Amino acid sequence: MSLVAGTTMKLKLAREVSPYGYFMTDGENEVLMHYTELVGHRPQIGQFYDVFLFYDSEDRIAATMKKPLIRLGEVARLAVADIHPRIGAFLEMGLGRQLLLPLSEQPELKELRPHRGDEVHVILAHDKIGRLVAKVAFEEELAELAFRAPSSWQNAWVEGWVTKTLKIGSFVMIDGGVLGFGAFGFIPASDRTRMLRLGERVKARVTFVREDGRVNLSMHQRKEVGRLEDSDRILAFMKARPNGAMPYSDETGADIIKQKFGISKSAFKRALGKLMREGLVAQEGSWTKLTEADAAGGRVEAPDGGAKPAAGKAHTAAKPGSPE
Repeated sequence: MSLVAGTTMKLKLAREVSPYGYFMTDGENEVLMHYTELVGHRPQIGQFYDVFLFYDSEDRIAATMKKPLIRLGEVARLAVADIHPRIGAFLEMGLGRQLLLPLSEQPELKELRPHRGDEVHVILAHDKIGRLVAKVAFEEELAELAFRAPSSWQNAWVEGWVTKTLKIGSFVMIDGGVLGFGAFGFIPASDRTRMLRLGERVKARVTFVREDGRVNLSMHQRKEVGRLEDSDRILAFMKARPNGAMPYSDETGADIIKQKFGISKSAFKRALGKLMREGLVAQEGSWTKLTEADAAGGRVEAPDGGAKPAAGKAHTAAKPGSPE
């Protein structure tokens, strides 16, 4: 029998060596369990104990009674405790020690790498010289633990952690809560509000529950809800500007819209369309302006239930000022 780091073994307490601790044995090999690694009552010589094996700071195999959050070959979601820009991320593994997730296991783009506090799904493995190291868990490894998402999740908002992020979209392991480990989700690039990094916690809406139990996700509100929120935000922005006008319209580029309002151009056009149908704004070329009715404080209801500008007001606003 050999002593393998990352595993839990039942070993016999052979002897005490003060001031260090106890030597445990499998009958052939001995390993030190330092006094700081004890849990509970003082152990008795000759008794067997379950201990976890790891490498200490001097790369010697050692034993502990403390329970790790992950064992060799297992998959777990571990929190990022620290970052070293040239080495990688250090993950909490539940022993008062940290586990290295090397840069080679992380995305090439720095902005897609995990931050402190993020939680990464990893598998515990050995490196080339036998030391414990974390490797990012692949889809096939996560699939063994994931459950099928229930149909009741349709249109529900869920939270999860990014397991992989690509140009086409981001893969997410949805928090399973009491149901289990989690369910697979995918956020297409068009449904992301920004690029997502590995291990980032994200909130998204279930847009479709697939037959295989996986789900499609979106970080956007449903169109009718999003349109209302976007139009309110645009209206407030215009009311705060000189003459109630802004140099943005259907003709404005998508990148400018995204930078200024944080929404897609299609969402911007839907919100503007809503405001124009309600008679609150009008467009002139590349400019959008408040109607004088809205600038004067609102609308009055027409006898047929429609809306018309407040009495005595013209239908056009003052000439727009210069853009900011």
